[in-house]
Amino acid sequence: MSTDDQPRNPTLYSRMRDGHLAALVGDDAFAMLPADDCIFYLARAWRLGSSIDDWTLADFSRQRTDVVTEASFREQVEEAAEHRRQLMKLDRHSVAARRSTPWGPSRHAVIYGEGVVAHATASHGGFALTPERNAHIHVLLRDDDGFYEEDCAWAAVAQAFPELFTELERRTADRTLRDSYPDAWEAIHGHVIPPGGSWVKDRRDFGAVNANRWIVTSAILLSHQPGFIACFTSLGGQRHGTNSERRFLIPGGEYDIGAFGFVIDEARHREYAGPSDFIGWAKTARP
Repeated sequence: MSTDDQPRNPTLYSRMRDGHLAALVGDDAFAMLPADDCIFYLARAWRLGSSIDDWTLADFSRQRTDVVTEASFREQVEEAAEHRRQLMKLDRHSVAARRSTPWGPSRHAVIYGEGVVAHATASHGGFALTPERNAHIHVLLRDDDGFYEEDCAWAAVAQAFPELFTELERRTADRTLRDSYPDAWEAIHGHVIPPGGSWVKDRRDFGAVNANRWIVTSAILLSHQPGFIACFTSLGGQRHGTNSERRFLIPGGEYDIGAFGFVIDEARHREYAGPSDFIGWAKTARP
């Protein structure tokens, strides 16, 4: 039987025991579970071993992720189903692993293609490429030893060998490259990533704009000033190698750390030198 002739596992939708919408794609279970204020979360589980109408909230107790509507829930389920169908067409196969990696001894390996092997260890994992295959990695993303860890660097492998990955994996890789390696992504594609399009680039821009402003590095509710948060700050938000540190009081309803840190407005936020719930500061606070 050819790969194209292999039977497809249909996507099954139904209602759980308590009436919540759920779906089954192969061994992967999905559920649309409620939270407060009519908000629903996408939840996942694996090999529940029963029909959908026997599933309960307890089956998904630790797997809640994205906020979804019914439409976006179905979109993500269908995306997962298409990902599974494409995986079945790829020539990946597992092998016994007997080699060392930068992350420890390989316990399991999956061959994606000639010279492209994914290794899993006790704590981490990633791809190992032969020298011939490694030469195909873009020079701005290439690691000379041919190893690419699974958190971010793996995306360089998907970028170089798209035929070995599903559409979902390729989209994830592209997002990873934009977020983590924006300079390389811009050089490869010839486009400038706009604000909001890359975590690393946005973090770098935030740091440049606020290099000489006080940014919160830690905060705690202050028992001496109910309704306020005591904030420990440093210039530019530097956490190491700086002697420039100050404390400020922020109204509790205003404090939001945001994506990269809360920036002090010295015209509005008052500096605080009184008693503190920070252990280190409590010893040195001025009366």
